[in-house]
Amino acid sequence: MQVQADALQNRLDELKGDIFDKIKEFQTVKAQLKAQSPQKFIGYAGAVYDHEELIAMTDTMLDGWFALGKRGKLFADKLSEFVQTRHTVLTNSGSSANLVAISSLLSPELPNPLQPGDEVITPACTFPTTLNPIIQNGLVPVFVDVDLGSYNMNLDQVENAISDKTRAIFFAHTLANPVNMARLMEIANKHQLIVIEDCCDAIGSTYNGQNVGTFGLLSTCSFYPAHHLTTAGEGGAVFVNAGQKVQRIVYSFTNWGRACWCSSDEKNPLGACNARFNFKVDGIAYDHKFLYSHIGYNLKPTEIQVAMGLAQLEKLPDFIAARKRNFYAFHQGLSHLSDALILPQWEKAADPSWFAFPMTVREDMPFSREDLVHHLEENGIQTRNLFAGNILRHPAYRDSRWEVRAELKNSDLVMKNTFFVGVYPGLSEANIEFIIDSISSFVRGRV
Repeated sequence: MQVQADALQNRLDELKGDIFDKIKEFQTVKAQLKAQSPQKFIGYAGAVYDHEELIAMTDTMLDGWFALGKRGKLFADKLSEFVQTRHTVLTNSGSSANLVAISSLLSPELPNPLQPGDEVITPACTFPTTLNPIIQNGLVPVFVDVDLGSYNMNLDQVENAISDKTRAIFFAHTLANPVNMARLMEIANKHQLIVIEDCCDAIGSTYNGQNVGTFGLLSTCSFYPAHHLTTAGEGGAVFVNAGQKVQRIVYSFTNWGRACWCSSDEKNPLGACNARFNFKVDGIAYDHKFLYSHIGYNLKPTEIQVAMGLAQLEKLPDFIAARKRNFYAFHQGLSHLSDALILPQWEKAADPSWFAFPMTVREDMPFSREDLVHHLEENGIQTRNLFAGNILRHPAYRDSRWEVRAELKNSDLVMKNTFFVGVYPGLSEANIEFIIDSISSFVRGRV
């Protein structure tokens, strides 16, 4: 019997090797075809991958374990090592990560949890899922403006917006451009405020040599295809810069609100705690895996997704280097247009792992953002507005409870005049030169 089993296992290994060889051949031919096909469209972003990611995902499918398991733990551990955070909890998207991070801060298991009605300072120029968890948890967003060029929140306004109800600051490092974290943490520490960083666009950015995502109590990341690495389309993470208690609260919110923290592939039937069946609910003996301590969600990724993430993570340093290189090519190539366009600005202590190259059409120009964007799109160059602009002008938030304690003129200007083009690793030098030439010829033809 054992001899037969060994023979069958050897045959499975041979078949798996054949499949992997075919995947590699498929990707090689696909790349050759793409190289010979005329490019009619330059996207602002996209997943960059090869046969290694496809083989990793296929290997997972052939193993037959689809729910989050041992690869998930390895991916979380490697992310913690890369970002230099204490813990990482995986989610099925960056938006879910934001929801989990904010929800966790209201956990009754914390010594001083946030309460509905508490205020959270956040920029008005934002992405919806940075704002939404604040509202969804009954907290009150207090909006501040952003600075032009960096598009990060104005820290003078942050300090002036603090009241006796303020408990936290939740913000994104816009387009991976780090906020002045030295001053922000000084403000937060002075007023005993919780800091939550949205790093969904910003993995790999640093401030004073320290990775963004490691300053706040919690931070979030996204693995959407447009971002620095992807996990088969969707995925995210919450980084926890605190002890195991906070990590377990965050984990609970991604796992239906379970009290149990044992991993799903734990072979020990008693669980990692070695006491799975020693718990009671109202005096009733109960399996800890089915005891619930929070009103949570199922927001876990799949093992197939994290298999791709593991392969992508190996390439992340090269991806980050390419983003920086492409960004500076744009900055140098468009510097002669600074009288017409507000070009990106960043802190001296910041080293951004850029998500995109933003530009704002100056108010006194004889052309609008729409004019320039339409020109680019008609020439096959994809553009994007800077997220929601002033999000308070969108219908979804007109009846929400919020506070504004400062003028939001820059957020309004961003909504009217700002857009960006991509810097992702899939761009070629020829792509970048074409985009620069297209912008330059349009602007100089109008000014």
